[in-house]
Amino acid sequence: MSEPTLHSAPERRSAPGELELVRRFVNTVDIEASEEELGDPRGAAEWLTRRGLLRKRLRITDRDLELLLRVREAIRELAFANQSGGRAAGTIATLNEIARTLPLSVRFEGSGRGHLEPGSRGVKGALARILGIVYTSMADGTWPRLKACRRDTCRWLFYDHSKNRSSRWCHMSICGNRHKARTYRARHHRASAS
Repeated sequence: MSEPTLHSAPERRSAPGELELVRRFVNTVDIEASEEELGDPRGAAEWLTRRGLLRKRLRITDRDLELLLRVREAIRELAFANQSGGRAAGTIATLNEIARTLPLSVRFEGSGRGHLEPGSRGVKGALARILGIVYTSMADGTWPRLKACRRDTCRWLFYDHSKNRSSRWCHMSICGNRHKARTYRARHHRASAS
């Protein structure tokens, strides 16, 4: 019997509000299982359309796809920094470079509340919405709980619902146990070698 993959494991609880969209966007690739939902422009367009980020029948170019993947991986690195406490200068530079090109503005409602709104409906509009959600979650304090699994062959995004914000793995039963088993074997191997 094969080991469970992240897609077959019980799903962790969702991230709050629109931050769940960001979590799902970054988790469009299962690194370990080599499953990619944004593998080509058509697949990417279908994924974005199903989530209301792109109008039907809008085409995505290879260049658009490359931009989507760059943002996805930069957000993953930013969420991984929520685990490690560090910041990758390259990741911040990438996000700033892309964010400067995205149409995003503040819109106020009749109630006096404001929100960030993309200024277009194409791929850049979709990315503007996603980065707007990241920014909003940083402002409201939910961002530090969005983390990337510490297991280097996984890096799946999850929302840390623990009281002390100490979750390290997307699924303790899979990634946590695999990490502990690998650590045990390495420690046992060192002990037997000495």
